[in-house]
Amino acid sequence: MTDLEAALRAGVRGDVEFGVTARALVTMDASNYRRVPLGVVAPRDADDVAAVLEVCREHGVPVVARGGGTSIAGQATGTGVVLDFTRHMNRLLALDPGTRTAVVQPGLVLDRLQEAAAPHGLRFGPDPSTHSRCTLGGMIGNNSCGAHSVAWGTTADSVRELAVVTARGERLRPGRGWSGAPDGLRALVDAELARLRTGFPDLPRRISGYALDALLPENGADVARSLCGSEGTLGVLTEAVVDLVRAPRARALAVLGYADESAAAEAAAGLLPYHPLTVEGMAADLVPAPADLPRGGAWLFVETGGDTAAEARARAETIVRAADAVDASVVTDPAGQRALWRIREDASGTATRMPDRSEAWPGWEDCAVPPARLGAYLRDFRALLAGHGLRGTPYGHFGDGCIHVRIDFDLLTAAGVGRFRVFSEELADLVAAHGGSLSGEHGDGQARAELLPRMYGPELVALFERAKAVWDPDDLLNPGMLVRPAPLDSNLRFAVLPREPVDVVFGYPSDGGDFSAAVRRCVGVAKCRTTEVSGAAVMCPSFRVTGEEAHSTRGRARLLHEMLAGELVTDGWRSPEVRDALDLCLSCKGCRTDCPVGVDMATYKAEFLHHHYAGRRRPAAHLSMGRLPQWLRWASRTRVVSLVNALAAVGPLARLAKAVGGIAPERTIPRLAGETFSRWWGRRRPASDGDLVVLWPDTFTEHLSPSVGRAAVRVLEAAGLRVALPPTLRMRGRPVGDGRTRSPIALAAVLLGGRRERVCCGLTYVSTGQLDRARAVLRRTLDLMEPVLETAAPVVVLEPSCAAALRTDLPELLADDPRAAVLAARVLTFAETLERHAPHWQPPRVDRPAVGQTHCHQHAVLGDAADRRLRAAAGVTGELSGGCCGLAGDFGFTKGHFEVSVACAEEQLLPAVRSAPPGAVVLADGYSCRTQLEQVAGVRGEHLAEVLAAALDASGDGG
Repeated sequence: MTDLEAALRAGVRGDVEFGVTARALVTMDASNYRRVPLGVVAPRDADDVAAVLEVCREHGVPVVARGGGTSIAGQATGTGVVLDFTRHMNRLLALDPGTRTAVVQPGLVLDRLQEAAAPHGLRFGPDPSTHSRCTLGGMIGNNSCGAHSVAWGTTADSVRELAVVTARGERLRPGRGWSGAPDGLRALVDAELARLRTGFPDLPRRISGYALDALLPENGADVARSLCGSEGTLGVLTEAVVDLVRAPRARALAVLGYADESAAAEAAAGLLPYHPLTVEGMAADLVPAPADLPRGGAWLFVETGGDTAAEARARAETIVRAADAVDASVVTDPAGQRALWRIREDASGTATRMPDRSEAWPGWEDCAVPPARLGAYLRDFRALLAGHGLRGTPYGHFGDGCIHVRIDFDLLTAAGVGRFRVFSEELADLVAAHGGSLSGEHGDGQARAELLPRMYGPELVALFERAKAVWDPDDLLNPGMLVRPAPLDSNLRFAVLPREPVDVVFGYPSDGGDFSAAVRRCVGVAKCRTTEVSGAAVMCPSFRVTGEEAHSTRGRARLLHEMLAGELVTDGWRSPEVRDALDLCLSCKGCRTDCPVGVDMATYKAEFLHHHYAGRRRPAAHLSMGRLPQWLRWASRTRVVSLVNALAAVGPLARLAKAVGGIAPERTIPRLAGETFSRWWGRRRPASDGDLVVLWPDTFTEHLSPSVGRAAVRVLEAAGLRVALPPTLRMRGRPVGDGRTRSPIALAAVLLGGRRERVCCGLTYVSTGQLDRARAVLRRTLDLMEPVLETAAPVVVLEPSCAAALRTDLPELLADDPRAAVLAARVLTFAETLERHAPHWQPPRVDRPAVGQTHCHQHAVLGDAADRRLRAAAGVTGELSGGCCGLAGDFGFTKGHFEVSVACAEEQLLPAVRSAPPGAVVLADGYSCRTQLEQVAGVRGEHLAEVLAAALDASGDGG
């Protein structure tokens, strides 16, 4: 233990962490920059903050305050001690509807304040797109704004009073009328009145530099306002009194289509006299293809409010009439509005990938110019991009003249970094020429502070330095930001990554086969850190349960980044820190879809486990549940099902089996079916007419839930389809083939007899990182499926996790085998099969409400649109919840995971089931979901195929 760590532990009641994991999690924010801290402290109160500052001052160690870590300019990273306010100092202390004020701690997430204010008809005005995870302290530090700034301004406009601790331990209450000013600040301002009155551009989104003009007498000498946007360089915030605004009772959204972004930008300022709540712009590059938008190449989202829905709509229609748009629509449905706003909010992530999948980065994320000059500025900006051979897609707060953009800088080579610097300097000059601000929302940080003299001139920047010296004479607080800045091309987070491709097993096709590029996908926007439970979203169930950064998708990606860097995490693939962080990853694949940049932590986890345990003893759960298909086939072949079920029953032998297998003692080992699905299939006469479909006998359907397979056959044949199972081969302990053609050994095995080899998606091997075995199993599967692939028959997969494995893991593990892509493209869900291959079939009427949960893999990989339409056609009403059931294959059965597993189920699935209306059917297409429901809630879940088959039987339809 270092002297610094010992002193902090002695003086601080909060958490003091100097371990590798704690430090690795905060080396980066959402910027291009990386700095490795000495330690992390999560203070409990202002006394702790003062104690940390005293110890760090004595040791000459800098301090950086950090909230949600979503800053885009690098100001939330540091080389000394990082103060993490999200763990303890995260409360709403008071809310007064009468005065419309709230008292908050710096770690309070914005959405928690909004939720508390909403019942009173109030809200906090500023709302950045990261509202579900950004903190009030970070918003004050950056003077954040958000989409509604045309109506309610920046965070500074909503701050009434602050409580701060200065670097030398003085506790102040900054407010108006010089309240809470440190000694020397007023004298500094009085001596520079002329410069302060003339040195700042007049525009709504000026965030760059220190807001010293707020200290002018005509501006009320507002010390609190002057601290907004100071990026934690002047004092450490411990509490804030903020103003709330009256929220409109109803809203409407006018969506205006324009030919291109410049036309939209030029139109934006003309809409401000109509007092909209938002004027947001974005171009087609960032809009998903299915989005329901008016015609055009760019759009303005103009929100209006009113006391009634009719009033809000009327205002929106007035704006549509006033706008010179190519096309327009007015959206009043709240769900429709949320869907459109979700596109806009995710843009900070989706913009990091260009249409050709190349990478784009922040750094010039939020320049702002006077709104009337936005169109001209965008044309000049586009010309500058083209001149440097760069690309970027502007979007953002067009009504305030503030533009977000991610640019495809090459930050991996010296030449690319050099061009990044030259471009940055020229763009700073361009912004200044248009009377703009280098930062219009996210602050200067390291990305822009070096260029402030180009905007303000050297004299005003020198005044910033003198103000910093008044507040923080020892330069203790976040040094290198705003004044005496670090060079904008230093501390780049990419510089530490390996230059040569990392040897991996998966193909990573979306990242050019480069594991480093896959890990770079995480840009830190931290959507995975949201604790809200809404809609069908899945990501990130373990974080929502534990609240620990290490259990978020971002936290795990940060640890993988540091593993590749090798500076802080030094054990590479053997790292226990990375292993422990990945341990509670459910491999739900939710991040693959819900993460704006498509981080795929389930794949990264499988890759890591493969390397981590290479040549080493694996956990017992990997051998028991990871090789489940082998054990179940053995039990089925040897006809010991009854014995296995007896051993798995409650009692000493069951306890021993669970202990040996690494299974949670709280779990009940599922019973094997008395007759496998394939054995049942062999006893019946299949239909001989209709289009051929091949039904995949996954391990769960085959051995544990054959009723699902029987029900699917019943429904598919009733729909006029001819069902077949994949081919099997009798083997004598040899591989089926060489992975490309059926080998002579395989053909001989058919004649010689032996054990029957069946298809398998390899899911259990993949999820436990047994990738060599997974590849062998999948190659054998492709050999078996060759006769099917020579036909046009679809492959119907009933288990969503197996379907997802075949669609994604198979082609990514066997990228060298063209059959893998063919099979992946043939995979259909049960509902997709009926929709595509029996389009005129009418399902039986069920006419019952349904509750349950969309399988997380279905949400992330397969989609559920066909399922929704099939349920509607059968009269199955109600919406299924999102989230993850928590069992997630082997996860919930593994020793040590039970509590987290149940907590995940308690988020959405179990509450939905408990509140089910009378007569409701509990839908759960995944075996894991059904097992979780049975073991935790005592409820039987049904596959949709079972529900439809029962309805067919009830109606007497013989198919």
